[in-house]
Amino acid sequence: MSPSSRYDVVIAGAGHNGLVAAAYLAGAGRRVLVLERLGHVGGLAVSARAFPGVDARLSRYSYLVSLLPTKIVKDLGLGVELRHRRFASYTPVGDTGLLVDNGDAGRTAASFAAVTGGTGDLEAWHRFYRMTAHVAARVAPTLLEPLRDRAALRDVVGDDEAWRDLFERPIGAVVDERFADDTVRGVVLTDALIGTFADPATDLLANRCFLYHVIGDGTGDWNVPVGGMGAVTTSLAEIALRAGAEIRTGAEVLAIDPDTGDVTFSDRADTADAADTADGTAGSEGTEHVVTGERVLAALPPAVLARLLGQEAGTPEGAQLKVNMVLSRLPRLKDPAVSPAEAFSGTFHINESRDQLAAAYAQAAAGSIPDLPPVEVYCHSLTDPSILGEPLRESGAQTMTLFGLHMPARLFQDPRARDEALRRTIASVDAVLAEPIEDCLLRTPSGEPCLEVKTPADLERDAGLPGGHIFHRDLSWPFAESGDDGPWGVETPHPRVLLCAAGARRGGGVSGIPGHNAAMAVLA
Repeated sequence: MSPSSRYDVVIAGAGHNGLVAAAYLAGAGRRVLVLERLGHVGGLAVSARAFPGVDARLSRYSYLVSLLPTKIVKDLGLGVELRHRRFASYTPVGDTGLLVDNGDAGRTAASFAAVTGGTGDLEAWHRFYRMTAHVAARVAPTLLEPLRDRAALRDVVGDDEAWRDLFERPIGAVVDERFADDTVRGVVLTDALIGTFADPATDLLANRCFLYHVIGDGTGDWNVPVGGMGAVTTSLAEIALRAGAEIRTGAEVLAIDPDTGDVTFSDRADTADAADTADGTAGSEGTEHVVTGERVLAALPPAVLARLLGQEAGTPEGAQLKVNMVLSRLPRLKDPAVSPAEAFSGTFHINESRDQLAAAYAQAAAGSIPDLPPVEVYCHSLTDPSILGEPLRESGAQTMTLFGLHMPARLFQDPRARDEALRRTIASVDAVLAEPIEDCLLRTPSGEPCLEVKTPADLERDAGLPGGHIFHRDLSWPFAESGDDGPWGVETPHPRVLLCAAGARRGGGVSGIPGHNAAMAVLA
């Protein structure tokens, strides 16, 4: 490649947002180059065979789709099927449990009555989620439009009570006020804590996390991508390539000159899939090149962009424990009224009552791994068996994704903490099952259990996420808070350089929204 190669747009990073931007811009006739340090496209929205000799394609990092707007799907012709989950959630409580069955209102009502002892919280549940549905329908379309300020978005919401309870008051106080049962309160609050270390009783960061979990595509539904998350990004890459974009993998961006648009990158000699290597690197050092973009889009965390610009940047703090598993069979439950297939096809909440969440937060904030980690799991393969090879499928095997809350990066400075966090997490899971989860783990041909652990430290090392923060930094409000936020929420102090990933305003999650908005900022 010639050092004088010039492009209309150079995109650093081929995660799903970078691919969305490339597809829009190449489709609009721009000359686009995408540079990706790994040996594959997709960033963390990928599928992988994580266990040797086991034909299961796991959505290794991100695993469900909610925020991806239908407009982007239609604009780009994205050929991906997203399947609705009938069972929203199940929460074990003693020898029974709280089941939210989207297909049977009577069964949900009976479950609420059994767990809470009455109908008050069920009625409060319906009122609360009617409110969030109203907010979702109003706010979601604005995420693909020029950024509004606070007052303008409040006008869009058009409901003073909803605005007060979701945008102004701590979500923990709102939930305590609206619901009486500790289990129900916890089920609601978990959406405020995914990948976010915050006290929902006091910290509006939890509100921001909650908003992004309930406004997805105007419905808040969390759907399963058929073929795994890799199907989403593979389709996006194909669309971008057909539109004329160039995509180079194994090309690590080393520096960005914000004044000239020069992007220096190393064309690595070995472009192995870094997601499957021990240290997360893409291979050996290669030859340096320089390309120039009239605009440079950073589909990277803001802290990484700052480094590439030669600036100082703080490190955000991720807060989760991710465990990927393949099971030989689903574990038995204590509750005879709910089948394991029903319970695990939605979100299975474990030790996530309001009081349990608060206790775990207090311990983690004090620097200790929680004694009883709050956990949620679900089985992708129950909704989408295609991710399993046929022999595995016929054997009754299932995938299981576990997401642990209140596991901030600060807890993993000691390498021994990883094993202890896993031990306590597995004990937390076992506490609500009728048998140990270890008894259900599939083993590889060499006899190793199919269990993979990712702490924030692992995500920083293997995936290049500063602090292991899955949202790249703390989530922001979906409105402008100052004039520096720019018309699209992707602008930086450098006119040539735009943010194009989860760290942009209205970023976070698998959405494509920052990619769309960065493309619109260029085209505008």
